[in-house]
Amino acid sequence: QVQLVESGGGLVQSGGSLRLSCVYSGRVFSIYFMGWYRQGPGEERELVASIRNSGDTNYEDSVKGRFTISKDNAKDTMYLQMNSLKPADTGVYYCKAVVYGADEYWGQGTRVTVSS
Repeated sequence: QVQLVESGGGLVQSGGSLRLSCVYSGRVFSIYFMGWYRQGPGEERELVASIRNSGDTNYEDSVKGRFTISKDNAKDTMYLQMNSLKPADTGVYYCKAVVYGADEYWGQGTRVTVSS
């Protein structure tokens, strides 16, 4: 199994920045995909950014140029640097890991609120 713990959420004004962290533990060697997902108020959870073991990254259109996903394997931590935040970025951000064999693991989420 894989355990994921997010942190770094909070309240920020529009135009501000936050960095989210996701510490992973357990069978980390079996992870091949990780992603950050956002669930806004009354909305479904959506993929915001993802990163594969190859280093390939992918971003949802609305965050391109503003968010950066990265991993530090030495610290077993994934990050999401969020700049130029907008009220539409408000939501609970979840970290997800997918392992070989297709099992998925989720963190408990961290809340981001962007005020206008």
